[in-house]
Amino acid sequence: MLITHEREKLINAIIFFSKNTTQCGITKLMKLLFLLDFEHFKLTGRNVTGQAYYAYPKGPVPGEIHSELSTDFDGDLAEAISVKAEPIGRYTRYTVIPKLDFDESLFSKRELRILAELATRYQTLTAIEMVEVTHAENGVWDRVFADGEGKFQHIPYELALDEAELPDLILEKSKEFSAVKSHFENMEAHPC
Repeated sequence: MLITHEREKLINAIIFFSKNTTQCGITKLMKLLFLLDFEHFKLTGRNVTGQAYYAYPKGPVPGEIHSELSTDFDGDLAEAISVKAEPIGRYTRYTVIPKLDFDESLFSKRELRILAELATRYQTLTAIEMVEVTHAENGVWDRVFADGEGKFQHIPYELALDEAELPDLILEKSKEFSAVKSHFENMEAHPC
């Protein structure tokens, strides 16, 4: 498997959530990754992990890593984590156990802030509670799943953007771009 920057960030986000939340099984982890990617996309127009999400009956699922975690995975993922089956009442939680330290150097300040906020907000929630969080009425998952009509369909990141916020977001990004452009133009005009 090709190790990309997004892949490194994905694995490190998994390490981060498994170290900084309790009861972090695969289901809870899938929801935390979804919240990370969609919150970051809402703020910047880019996701963090490069995952595509799908509307499964129990909520949004990042297809690629979910498939990988559902098998006897190897390679970089096996070096970073292990998964332990733990009976919890009538269910089995597949708890994610980190093997490596979290590498914060891979993330921007904004990404680190979002990771920390999500870990704090959902630290003690169970998988069942996390499913409820991601099933918010008229939320991103709910709009795609549509009472089962959109089962297993792709969830577009653009749904994270509130249509009423789009003009303000476009204006904000335009100002950011203009500031960056001006900075580099000034550097060209006044080289060191």
